[in-house]
Amino acid sequence: MSEALQITDSGFADPYEMPLADINVAQPELFQAGAEGAYFRRLRDEAPVHYCADSQFGPYWSVTRFADIMAVDTDPENFSSAGGITLGPPLKQRQEAPPEDFRTPMFIAMDPPKHDVQRATVTGVVAPRNLAVLESTIRERAGRILDSLPRNETFNWVDLVSIELTTQMLATLFDFPFEERRKLTYWSDVATGATDHSPLDRREELRNCLATFTELWKQRVDAPPANDLVSMLAHGKDTRDMPPMEYLGNLILLIVGGNDTTRNSISGGVLALNQNPAEYAKLNANPKLIPNMVSEIIRWQTPLAYMSRTVNHDLEFRGQQMKAGDTVCMWYLSGNRDERAIADPDSFLIDRPKARHHLSFGFGIHRCMGNRLAEMQLRVLWEEIQKRFSKVEVVGEAERTLSAFVHGFTELPVRVHDL
Repeated sequence: MSEALQITDSGFADPYEMPLADINVAQPELFQAGAEGAYFRRLRDEAPVHYCADSQFGPYWSVTRFADIMAVDTDPENFSSAGGITLGPPLKQRQEAPPEDFRTPMFIAMDPPKHDVQRATVTGVVAPRNLAVLESTIRERAGRILDSLPRNETFNWVDLVSIELTTQMLATLFDFPFEERRKLTYWSDVATGATDHSPLDRREELRNCLATFTELWKQRVDAPPANDLVSMLAHGKDTRDMPPMEYLGNLILLIVGGNDTTRNSISGGVLALNQNPAEYAKLNANPKLIPNMVSEIIRWQTPLAYMSRTVNHDLEFRGQQMKAGDTVCMWYLSGNRDERAIADPDSFLIDRPKARHHLSFGFGIHRCMGNRLAEMQLRVLWEEIQKRFSKVEVVGEAERTLSAFVHGFTELPVRVHDL
């Protein structure tokens, strides 16, 4: 890592006072400190397709403008997902890891045609008809969670609300033993590197995840097809013969996709409203703004900061020469702050026109299949919050996730105020 980017006691280096070539925005510490914005702003303005030759993850390209991100995201012929969708793990961890193969293929990290048939197998779980059935379940659970919250004392919103609601929903989608549902959150954190596990320990925990879900597979494959994700995979003609590591890869994808994104938008929305009291006043005055506010929260938070692609062959993109095998990061978090595509992007506006015009769900064949479910969970939760509380008040410092990928929170101390 460049010396210019080393963290000091006084904070981070000013990105405008270093050579462009020295900028490495993929530093987890930057995101944990909430200090990444200036780095992205400079890249969008001066080097929208930027090459970082030296990082803890190896070299990579950053694409930071909205239109350019869409161009990469919708071009699987030139930019492949098959090489993985994230940076890392860090080179040091890769060098220390044992040589055995522990690849976990998943359909988001595949190209057509295999991607298309595997995705189609499980898409039915979030089909409109099924979402209509799920809404009453989400509303009942959200109400029960909110009614159980402590009164007149501070608590961690991330744990008691954000994680709990999304984990209950995941358990329903997988038909996973409800009393063991927190295992899903734990495996999601292990998979995304949000824990302190060594590479060996991480693999062991993910093997435990596979063993648990293999038992569920055996139960479902011998039973009639049902409307849960494990049953869909076990009975799907294009997925029923997948090898164990591919099954694990798709499980990780579905667990992370159903957990991190929604849970961090739930927390991020509370923080954004507290940071923008005029917007909270708008919400209290007009709860009909909730559906639009949900889209603005998802843009504002951008719960997954980026996705990566691999260049399929030598090519020129926006005047830059990319080589076959190069890694390209599409920084959704930066694109959602690009004033070339979004008016006044640094303002949180719950009545923003065209609020769904954002990058948080991706575009093209890999657009998040659960985007409507995520929006519905947030909408229902806020409808239930507004029935009960005049305010969810943030009363301490938010603690952000140490990750350049998962843009989220580990702690958000709040107090709730009844109507």
